[in-house]
Amino acid sequence: MQEKEELRIKAKMIRNSLDITTISECIVKNLLNLKVYQNAQNVMIFYPLKHEINLLQLLENKKNFYLPKVKGERLLVCPYKNWDELVVSEFKTKEPTTEAVNPDILDIVFVPALMVDKNFNRLGYGGGFYDRFLSKNALNATKIVAIASELIIGNLPSESFDIKTDIVVTEK
Repeated sequence: MQEKEELRIKAKMIRNSLDITTISECIVKNLLNLKVYQNAQNVMIFYPLKHEINLLQLLENKKNFYLPKVKGERLLVCPYKNWDELVVSEFKTKEPTTEAVNPDILDIVFVPALMVDKNFNRLGYGGGFYDRFLSKNALNATKIVAIASELIIGNLPSESFDIKTDIVVTEK
């Protein structure tokens, strides 16, 4: 099995060659048809980096949305509405300026990933922020990875601290 760093490089190369805008639009349409999404009220998405799946179209839905904010080793859950102020973090991600709320309110957490496997393991960026967040909070939220189908592989290396996702949604 390839090491995680090699897989991250490979995933970024694949992702950079894809039409992420079209794939993101198809994924959003597929998400809108999911019962778990339709029934959710409190949804945490992430602000996309370049070449990352863009879920911002979901903000048009009548739900409460949240974005993550990094504070030290922790991810905070902050309310977000279209056009709220965002600041660029030390990781070059856009983060909200709103005050954090209790993560227990979340119904869905969209978890960014570079790759996923058939067993719902995800390959993140290597910081461990989402694994710590998902393991330390008593979340009943459904963990969803929205990803291009080309980034699903048979098996990813996983460790005891890696948190699996519940659902993987692709453009297909």
